[in-house]
Amino acid sequence: MARRILPTVSRLAVFRLAVSRLAGALLVGLALAAPPGRAQSPDLPINRDEPVQFTADSMSHDRELGIVTASGNVQVDHAGRVLFADTISYNQRQDVMTATGNISLLEPTGEVIFGQHMELTGDLKDGIVTDLRMILSDGARVAANGGRLSAGKRTEFRKAVYSPCNLCADDPDRPPLWQVKAVKVTHDRDRRIIEYADAWLEVAGVPVAYTPYLVHPDPTVKRQTGFLAPSAGGSTDLGFTVRTPFFLNLGDDKDATITPILTTKERAILAGEYRQRFQTGSFDGDASITYDSTDEWRGHLRSETRFDLNRTWRTGLDLNRATDDTYMRRYGFGDDSTLTSRAYVEGFRGRNYLVANAYSFQGLEATDDPGQTPFVLPMVDYNHVGQPDRLGGRTHMDAGLVALTRTDGTDTRRLSLGGGWRLPMLTSWGGAFTFNADLRGDLYHVNGHKIPGQPGSNNGFEGRLHPSASLDWRQPFVRSGARFQQVLEPRAAVVVSPYGGNPADIPNEDSQDFEFDDTNLFSENRFPGLDRVEGGPRVNYGVRWGLYDRGHRLVNAFVGQSYRVRDDSTFAVGTGLEDNLSDIVGTVEVSPDETLNLFYRTRLTESLTPRRNEISIAAGVPLLRASASYVFFDPKAGSEVTGREEVSFSVSSQINRHWRTGLTGLRDLSDNGGQRYFGAQLVYEDECFTFTASARRTFFIDRDLKPNDSIVFRLLFKTLGEVSSGFSLDGS
Repeated sequence: MARRILPTVSRLAVFRLAVSRLAGALLVGLALAAPPGRAQSPDLPINRDEPVQFTADSMSHDRELGIVTASGNVQVDHAGRVLFADTISYNQRQDVMTATGNISLLEPTGEVIFGQHMELTGDLKDGIVTDLRMILSDGARVAANGGRLSAGKRTEFRKAVYSPCNLCADDPDRPPLWQVKAVKVTHDRDRRIIEYADAWLEVAGVPVAYTPYLVHPDPTVKRQTGFLAPSAGGSTDLGFTVRTPFFLNLGDDKDATITPILTTKERAILAGEYRQRFQTGSFDGDASITYDSTDEWRGHLRSETRFDLNRTWRTGLDLNRATDDTYMRRYGFGDDSTLTSRAYVEGFRGRNYLVANAYSFQGLEATDDPGQTPFVLPMVDYNHVGQPDRLGGRTHMDAGLVALTRTDGTDTRRLSLGGGWRLPMLTSWGGAFTFNADLRGDLYHVNGHKIPGQPGSNNGFEGRLHPSASLDWRQPFVRSGARFQQVLEPRAAVVVSPYGGNPADIPNEDSQDFEFDDTNLFSENRFPGLDRVEGGPRVNYGVRWGLYDRGHRLVNAFVGQSYRVRDDSTFAVGTGLEDNLSDIVGTVEVSPDETLNLFYRTRLTESLTPRRNEISIAAGVPLLRASASYVFFDPKAGSEVTGREEVSFSVSSQINRHWRTGLTGLRDLSDNGGQRYFGAQLVYEDECFTFTASARRTFFIDRDLKPNDSIVFRLLFKTLGEVSSGFSLDGS
């Protein structure tokens, strides 16, 4: 069975071997540092590269027969191998050691071999063992009636049992959870494999599978070419599915995986993955292709490349494409709604940051129009923060260049340059003031921009200059009791900027996804991008209250609002900022300990009618823990704000040390909503085995995607691999 881990440039195998040799050397050193009264032999020449050394409670030497006998806590070491026994006799003429009583042989690679009787050559590399047992470097065990050691490279077991499972402490004679019984087992250290002949897999002592030959890597192997564990499953769309991945170890720094996928309802799919690590970078990529039942080629490509050019600069490339909108979801390669490809280079030096990006998007929703989807090249941003001046303030500068090109729609070019000065101040009574002054200029060139209510399209240049200044104040008040501490912090900010600044000739590309809440109440410009600016004088105010227990925050609450001198049509109806007095925003978080966490976020109108509600709660202990969340966004006629109302939940239970279970679900509460998905899972996991049973039903419909039911079973045998199976129920 092949093994597969993330490739790396560092030589982990060499490091592992070095550590094991160092450990062996330390053991030998400790053994040789015998206390007074223990006999130590001189080095015994045996025609090997290194001498053998004995240490024991007592030792005798029959010179006529050429036999050295050691008894009582005997230790023999040679070339990294260490042999322990109650009694050892060494025939110098035949170069044979005979060990009896509490025998253990420590190998340089970390294995420990036990036996009732051993006959070994003087270099401890060859011999025979009765009642042989071996513990591998990962803790797995092999037991056999007898065995043979060959050249220090092979250990052969007769009528053997292999298992990585721990034995029952109350009943050690009871079979482990699973084991492999074989007529012959061979551990080949040169090839780093364990081979079985005429093998049975037993679960709880019951034979469940037979194979005339089985092989898997030994614990020293992390990556090896070969078949990975196959898996089987299914879905309503594809029917029964079988995957047989083949892993290619191409070197210490690279690997590949090729996976044929066979289905009963569609034609075969070929998937592949390639990974490589470099001294200063990495590459990860995967792809798939199929010729489906409609005689169409379908597939996908994903890759991520990263390189550090030097201490200042790094670059990257992300490629994400699919032949059509539903392919990746239908064939189980992901559920993204948009595929984003990006190339970039960025640099950090001192207080400066520069990044240049290029973006390409592929929308996978039914409403996406490829002609309206922009290609972004370039998008350049530069940021600089100055050193503190004599007053304690700092200057900052931001510059940006972006070009958006469409095949059918508005082409936009924007050059932005801004800067400002920020001064924080602390008063003697604990108040904190922050003064900020900014000036930003934007120059646009647009082509094909259609303005609502106007015929034709707009082409040409447009610009603006937008200054702003703000003063922010906060004052924490603290009240301490015998155990609890309360903190009350009022906050207010005045922002002054000119009205307007958003002519219709400037298209809104990056400020459409706007949501007013407590996180941006005190922002000078609450729009997420640069295409829209917030104008006019306004006052933002709020208060935060916290309850603490010895530094741990038990309760945190905030409520705030904004007032502007006159309304601003820049904000759409339903955003909460379209009137002079904004909606009220607030949050409450309660977390007395790790067994309970409650979070609530809201936005209310002047009449306290909710426009937004978010509630989430998680409570319980590992034995039974539940969480639920509710989200509500109020849709309003004539508003750009999309309505949404849904509830999700999850319940989990760590039944005991090995068993756990869980349920998850999501339901859309809107008029045309309904259940979106429901899932359940049962897991058993111990030191050598994992069993997972999963059931899931999805209810959404999107073009060739239909509601789907699936049940999947997975069995993971430590060191042997994974076996997965499942079947699908028609959800139509």
